[in-house]
This record gives sequence, C-alpha cells and structure tokens, in this order.
Amino acid sequence: MRDETEGGTPPTVLVTGASTGIGRAVAFALARRGFRVVAGVRRPASLEALRAEAERILAPDAAGRVEPLVLDITDADQVARAAARLEDLTGAAGLAGLVNNAGVVVAGPLEFLPLDDLRMQLEVNVVGQIAVTQAMLPMLRRGRGRLVFVGSISGLVASRLVGAYAASKFAIEAIGDAFRLELSPWGMQVSIVEPGRVRTPIWDKSRDAGEARLARMPEEAARLYAGTIRAVTEGVSDVDRAGIPPEGVARAVVHALTAPRARTRYRVGFDAKAVAVLTRLLPHRWMDAFLRLVRR
Repeated sequence: MRDETEGGTPPTVLVTGASTGIGRAVAFALARRGFRVVAGVRRPASLEALRAEAERILAPDAAGRVEPLVLDITDADQVARAAARLEDLTGAAGLAGLVNNAGVVVAGPLEFLPLDDLRMQLEVNVVGQIAVTQAMLPMLRRGRGRLVFVGSISGLVASRLVGAYAASKFAIEAIGDAFRLELSPWGMQVSIVEPGRVRTPIWDKSRDAGEARLARMPEEAARLYAGTIRAVTEGVSDVDRAGIPPEGVARAVVHALTAPRARTRYRVGFDAKAVAVLTRLLPHRWMDAFLRLVRR
C-alpha cells in the first residue's frame, strides 16, 4: 500500500473515535506518513479541539491532512453522511483504509447491569463497527484498502466488572475473522489490534460512568461487590502508571495499513502478549485464579 503522497492526492483513511487516546494517536501517525485522515469524532465540540491539537503537534503539511468529521457510529444518518463525504474525497481512487477504533466501556457487575446499558455497549462496540464497515466497503474494495479493528486484551479473556466490554471485544475477534475470510477474494487485508493496558481517557471515563451506574443499582450490588469494585477501581488508576502510551498502539495500526503483508493480529504491550500465551497454556480455573490476583 502506498503510504506517502506520490505527486498526487494522498491516500485516504477513515479513523473512528479520533478525538482522544488511541484514535487521535493513529490519526496523527498516519498524517505524518502522508495519508489524508478523516478523523471521526462523536461530539461537534471535538472538531475544533482536534484541529487545534493537530496544528500544535504536527508540522503544517501534516496538520492539513487531518480532517475532523462528526461521526457517531450508532447514528445511521451520520454514518451515511460520512460515507458521502468520503466518496467526494476519494472518487475513483477509493479508500485506502478504515480503522474501527470508536468504543466505550460499560463497567459493572453483570448480575446488576441494566440491560439498556448492555445494549448500548454492544450497539457502539459491535453493531456500530459493522455499520461503518458496511458503509465504507464499496470504497475500500475500489481502493484495495485495508480494514483494521482495534480490539483489546479483553477480547482474549474476560475480567471482573468489564464482562459487557469483554463480550463486545470477543465479538470483534469473530467479526474481524469473518471479514478477513469474506474479503480475501478481493485481496483485502484485515487486521485486529489487541492492546493491553493503554494510558487513555476511556478508563477514567468508564470509572466515572461505572460509579454513577453503581449509584443507580440496588444497595445489594454495592454490598455484594464492594471488594471487587475497590480492587478494580484501583487497577484502573494504575493504568496511568503501567499502561503503554497510545502511540504504541498507533505504530501497530500503521504497520497493519502499510506493511506489504499485514499481520492478522497485533498484540501490543507485555500484558497482551502474556495473556495470549497464558490463555493457551493454563487450564481455565488456573487462569481464573490468576485474574483474581490482578486488578484488571
């Protein structure tokens, strides 16, 4: 795949969930490599913030290659408008890549998790990913583009209080595999990036939302799960110390989009690689015991 401007229009990549964290790091890394990046953000207020951040961090030519776009992946009208915008931008060249990164974390004990919250978790992290991919696939096929899903270590093993999130990331594993097989006749490469702990605002947001959610649950939820909630909350706080920076994940995404032969999976971070090995070697009950020892 061409990853630099070659005397003409640069190749275009859509990155969802680009306002902060991994998505923003991916957008900036691709812009530095010469891609034109359409950076999807959920809130209109994030448009100018992302433009300003690009101008502050990137060289002027790279900053000009980042185009923020309001894109709530659960909103069918916004997905359709994003597809129309990308059709205008790419024309016959098609789309060079789609990075499905947008996502949320719904935290809480499954015993008491409101079903509407569970539906929201799956709508954003699963259905929304497919909706965007379906909308962009005609352009991806035209451009022999590549498809990247940002999964998680939670797609390899489920942990306490993030069962809903893990379910969504396990689903992404299956979705990525299915797309890889279905799109292979057109020579389109599909990769899943599986980070471990990453220093990103998503965990602070999930902790705050989880605390608010717990306040709405029956008192019994707090009584039964107080110890677990305390341990996991402390683990979320530790991410700032032990987690890898988003730029580490961005490097894996760039490789998936530019290498002559992309890997089917990228495990990013020591914990992701270790868990991948342990899940193959340890019996389930041993793995359960190990997971109870770690905070997240």
